[in-house]
Amino acid sequence: MNEPQADEDAALIARAGRGDAAAFRALVERHGEPMYRLAWRMLCDAAEAEDVVQEAFTRLWTGAPNWRAGTGRVGGWLHRVCTNLCLDRLRRRPTLDLADVPEPADERIAAPEAMDAARVSDLVTDALAALPDRQRAAIVLTYYEALPNAGAAELMEMNVKAFESLLLRARGALRKAIEARGISAGDLRGEAA
Repeated sequence: MNEPQADEDAALIARAGRGDAAAFRALVERHGEPMYRLAWRMLCDAAEAEDVVQEAFTRLWTGAPNWRAGTGRVGGWLHRVCTNLCLDRLRRRPTLDLADVPEPADERIAAPEAMDAARVSDLVTDALAALPDRQRAAIVLTYYEALPNAGAAELMEMNVKAFESLLLRARGALRKAIEARGISAGDLRGEAA
């Protein structure tokens, strides 16, 4: 703030201290907007910012009769009061104790289970690769591509009964190949078996 404005503020506060409402209104018009911006930026709430500015100017009005020239600038005093009022409001706001906030449930598979699933999947893939071509095709079409037996039989150019027989042999061979790798059928959790 420049010196002429500080001198004008000093004259206005002296008049306001003697009950001059027009002088006080001039101070409000001069400093109200900067005080509101400060309060709004600190509180992020328009209504609270207005309340803080009103409280600061109320304190200025009631303290104006005791204002001593040369004790400081009105604008600086208003900034300090406004800042302190904002800090008081921020301190009174309820704080959220992070200890009271429940941890969100982790929907991901836990690392050990994910590692087990990956190990089982790799073993099933290896066992599947060891099957004869036509048996592997029957397993893949039925379990991985989710084709009905009639659709898979048609793709393999077989009748449905022959395909079902091939699929039965493929499942048995796959089960033996998986068990040979140290995994029981119960460990597969939805893998083709």
